[in-house]
Amino acid sequence: MSIAWERVLPVLVSIGVIITVAIVRQYSRTFAAIAATMPINVPLALWIVFSADQNPASRAAFSEGLLIGILPTVLFLIVSFFVVRAGWPLVPTIVAGYVAWGAALGILLLLRRGTL
Repeated sequence: MSIAWERVLPVLVSIGVIITVAIVRQYSRTFAAIAATMPINVPLALWIVFSADQNPASRAAFSEGLLIGILPTVLFLIVSFFVVRAGWPLVPTIVAGYVAWGAALGILLLLRRGTL
């Protein structure tokens, strides 16, 4: 049985990034925050899609989905920033971020379909 490295390696890189952020956080919160928000998942996702699908139209559609998905993610971060600044604890902060993310994603998907 051979290992499908084009599928395994992106997962290993993701694990490495998580461990790096956990270690670097002890020395520099700023660098840890930068490392945590680096575009790591996007290249990894592209890597997986490119290795599995040779159709340029399909690749472009996937890239468009990534572009649409980044806007709700930015809103997640903005909401999280404001509620943390307001003194909210971790779990409500994450819930508020995901509520904003989900609402924004839903609106974008409805706009994309032309139903809103």
